[in-house]
Amino acid sequence: MTFHVVTLFPESFDSYTSSSIIGRAVCNKKIKIKFYNPRDFTPDKWKRVDHKPYGGGPGMVLEAESVIKAVEKALTPSAPLIIWLSPSGKQFDNNYAEKISKKYKDVVIICGRYEGIDERVFKIIKKWKEVKMERLSVGPYVLTGGELPAMVILDTVARRIPGVLGKIESVEENRVSSPEVYTRPEVLEYKGKKYRVPKVLLSGNHKEIERWKEEKIKRFRK
Repeated sequence: MTFHVVTLFPESFDSYTSSSIIGRAVCNKKIKIKFYNPRDFTPDKWKRVDHKPYGGGPGMVLEAESVIKAVEKALTPSAPLIIWLSPSGKQFDNNYAEKISKKYKDVVIICGRYEGIDERVFKIIKKWKEVKMERLSVGPYVLTGGELPAMVILDTVARRIPGVLGKIESVEENRVSSPEVYTRPEVLEYKGKKYRVPKVLLSGNHKEIERWKEEKIKRFRK
């Protein structure tokens, strides 16, 4: 899968996309990540793409034309899904990530900045044939830009692509995963006190272990 990210700050992705599981997935060519900076598509000699909002108000707004041109450059015949990241968008979740990973080979993600993007971008792209555009939010809060949400979506979708994780069972929601996990040593001594791993996890009784995990999940969600 290829993620096409429209952003003013592609460098903000560097450390995340070059390390750990995502970095390995890129290296192994399981996923690709391409960036499109609206500043590269504006005729302004100073590369300025933000302006004061009509009607007044604080902050600046990203102009429509440079964003539209960046999206046009990002589009491929197999990239009919465009995600517009917005605090007012539909809540992104695991089910949505699963749908993306199975249905699309290319996804375009538009990262907003400042007070937002000129609404005419949405109105124009919605009219394009064979293109689906949706506003998405990664949570009930406001961030300074769409780069962090883009990374969240990229990570959540990428881990569902075969070969990105060592085993498909590693996708936590496909198995019973407890909010409590333990590893060696069996007994941890700290400031004179001993902290032991729950006996059930050492028992080898898989039924009891699964029951223990399920009970922990129920308590955690209360």
